[in-house]
This record gives sequence, structure tokens and C-alpha cells, in this order.
Amino acid sequence: MKKTLMALALALAFVGMPAEAQKKGKTPDEAAKAWAELYPEIEKSIKAPTFREKDYPLFKYGKKSKTQGYLYTQLINKVIDRCSREGGGRVVIPAGTWLTGPITLKSNVNLHLEEGATLLFTPDLKEYPLVRTRWEGMDCYNYQPMIYAYEQENIAITGKGTIDGGAEIENWWRMCGAKSYGWEDGKGIISQRIGRPLLMEWNEKGVPVEERRMGDGYGMRVQLVNPVKCKNVLIEDVTLLRSPFWVIHPLLCENLTVRGVHIQNDGPNGDGCDPESCKNVLIERCYFDTGDDCIAIKSGRNRDGRTANIPSENIIVRNCKMKNGHGGVVVGSEISGGFRNLFVEDCEMDSPELDRVIRIKTNNCRGGVIENIYVRNVEVGQCKEAVLKINLVYEPREICQRDFNPTVRNVFLDNVNCRKSKYGVRIDGFDDICNVYNVEVKNSVFEGVTDGAFMLNGQTANVRFSNLKINSGVLKPLK
Repeated sequence: MKKTLMALALALAFVGMPAEAQKKGKTPDEAAKAWAELYPEIEKSIKAPTFREKDYPLFKYGKKSKTQGYLYTQLINKVIDRCSREGGGRVVIPAGTWLTGPITLKSNVNLHLEEGATLLFTPDLKEYPLVRTRWEGMDCYNYQPMIYAYEQENIAITGKGTIDGGAEIENWWRMCGAKSYGWEDGKGIISQRIGRPLLMEWNEKGVPVEERRMGDGYGMRVQLVNPVKCKNVLIEDVTLLRSPFWVIHPLLCENLTVRGVHIQNDGPNGDGCDPESCKNVLIERCYFDTGDDCIAIKSGRNRDGRTANIPSENIIVRNCKMKNGHGGVVVGSEISGGFRNLFVEDCEMDSPELDRVIRIKTNNCRGGVIENIYVRNVEVGQCKEAVLKINLVYEPREICQRDFNPTVRNVFLDNVNCRKSKYGVRIDGFDDICNVYNVEVKNSVFEGVTDGAFMLNGQTANVRFSNLKINSGVLKPLK
């Protein structure tokens, strides 16, 4: 049953809430305890890797070419291999624009881009071999991401330089299959309209990963940066532009720091930073202007995610700025392995093209438990839809087995202020079962709300507020 409620009516709706439902989540005191105890514990567990103090300047080991279109792929990878083999250090990319194919990072190597240096990646698909990765949360072999690492330790990408994926509507972006990004029917453009439905079918049927080989003929775009099963990862200070697909996609990694990066990517599915099935992650002092979610936490899609059953957990996001995007800080939708313990603080967001501030999206194809989301001290100029949106019925047309109901519980917003939005809080739950528990907004100001402080669709339990001001009016807390 659909309920559109302003906050005072909402308060009345929760009078007489069953005690059993009230017990499903943490109390406000436990939220304060999480900030006081769990947050510093997670913070202490995240340590950026350090490296041997030895530099490997790129052109000490090879010559610059005067040939137009020359690729430095082989040279860059050769120097990385040597650096790793000799005990590690910095592979230094000097100022200038260097065209390259995919780069493979190795243990104990810091790929350092000096100020004025640009790694520009070729759109030539022949340069990208197949490697194991995940694509939208589904295991497969696809074109190698532009910067890739597999089962490595102590790796970094640093410096004031630029990593440019080179994507535009004439090459990578049109592979999304959307006319707005250059795809044209009947022109022979290979797009994910071929590969994506097939990969989703393979996922549902449990086809062995070794048989899920994409590449030529499937139209599945590459990621820009994709460390897989790595430990002790640092990405710091670089600018990342024009990714064909997701920008930073750490997968199955532990102890990850993303600090001071500038991400500008308005292409399709242009997520900024998507840690997937990762543990102990710090994202701080970053800038996001994206064509999709700024930060999106994931843990696998449907059968693949449930089979692996590896959640993302213990993630801190702080002192970041978000401009355009579908969501500022997002959990989902590929979240079948579950997620726990997100701390977001001291962030700024502002754009008429930023759809939501905090967003949780999932559905009954996914399953999994999403819990313990703590947000405080966030300032928002404006967003298009909602300050907080929880959606359990995302992608209703997805073809999948639909009997894996997800659960969302323990979501706390404190001192989150927004000057313009359509809704304050919007929750889309299930009509026949209550799987959203314990959501609290307090000490916050939502101005310029046009369509309602709260919109609740479907069943919820223990959604509450205190010291919340809507359009200059203070709402009375529940008694």
C-alpha cells in the first residue's frame, strides 16, 4: 500500500509499532557508540602502503618515440616488472602525454605520475587481452581494465598527473547501446546490448566462470582502474578522466585508501569509485563529477554475489565533494553479498544534476543484508530527488529469480542539511513484507522540499526523526 506522508502524519503512523519490529535495529545510543568506538577501530586498521625509496624513471629504460600513435604499453609494463622484481619502488611517468594500452601493476610498485604527466589510453580493442574481473557484479573474462592488478600486495597510483581513459561517443561510450552516447541502430556498432543480457543469463544459470569469455563481439566496456584480490592499495592525488565504464573499481581488496583524487567522468555508467566486496576502505578528500553514482559500494550481483558471499565492510568516506551523479554515497545495487559499517562525514554535495545524497538500492533478485549506515555533518546545496533514498524495488524489469528478499536496517543521519530537494526521505519497500528497519534522521534541516518530507511506499518499521526542520518548520519528535 502506498503512503505519502508529511512528517507529522508519519509520527502518528508509528504509534503502536509492534515491539518485535522495534527490536530489529540498533538504538540511537548504539549509533553514538559506533562513532565513538567502531569508527576509530576501522580507521586504525587502514594503513596506506609504503615503498622502497628507489625511483625507476620511465625513459631510463627506454626511448621516446617520434612516431605518431606510438604505444608505450610494453615499456611501462617492462619497467613495472623490473621494479617489482628488484624489491619495489616508484615507476615515474614524466610530464608529457604518453599513449598506452593496458597497464598491469605488480607488488611493491608505486606508479607515480609527475605533474603534467598524462597516461592516455588507446581505444583500440585489439590491445586489450581478456582477464578475470567482474562486470556489474558478475564474474567473467573481459577486456583488461586500463590499469589492472590481480592478487598483488602493496601497490599504488600516485602523483599530480592525469589518467585519461580517452572515452568519447566516437569509441567506448557508444558501446553502451544508447543513442544519446553515439550508438546507432543498423550501423554495426557492437554494444553491451549483446554481451550484458548474455552475462546475466550465464549468472542466473551458474555457468562456470571459465566459460564466460566476453571480449570481441560482446560490447562490454573496460574499467579504468581495477585492482582485484589485492591487499594494501593506495590511489592518491591523481586526476582520472573519460573512463569507458566505472572509474575506480577495487574488487575483493583489503586495506584500501583513495585520497585526494579528482574524478571527472560524464560518460554512461561512469561511477566514480565502486569498492566491491572490499574490507577496510578509506575514501577521503576526493572530488567527484560523474555520469552515474559518485561512490557506489557493491558485493556482487544475484547468484554470483550470493555464491561468493563476501560482503563489503568497514568503509569510511570523509571530506569529499560531490557534484553531478545519480547518488553521492550509494550502496548497491550489485550488493548480493551484503554490506555493513559505512561511516560518512564532513562531505559537501551540490548540483541540480545530483539525484540523491545517500542512496541504498537493491531488489529481490539480490538478497543480502545492508546494515549500519552512519552519516553526519553533510552539507548539501541541492539535489534533484531525495536526501535519503532507500529502494528495495530497484530495476523491476530485471530478468532473474525473484525470491531473495534483501534487508536494510540501521540507517542514521545526523546533522545532514539540504537547501533544496523534492523529498527529504523516500523509502520504497515491499508491499507484502517489512524489510526496512530502524531509520533515523535527527538534528537536520531540509529546506526547499517540494513534494514531502517523507514518502513511504510499502512496509517499513521504526522510521523516526528528532529535531528535524522542514521548510523552516520544526517537527515534533515522537513521544
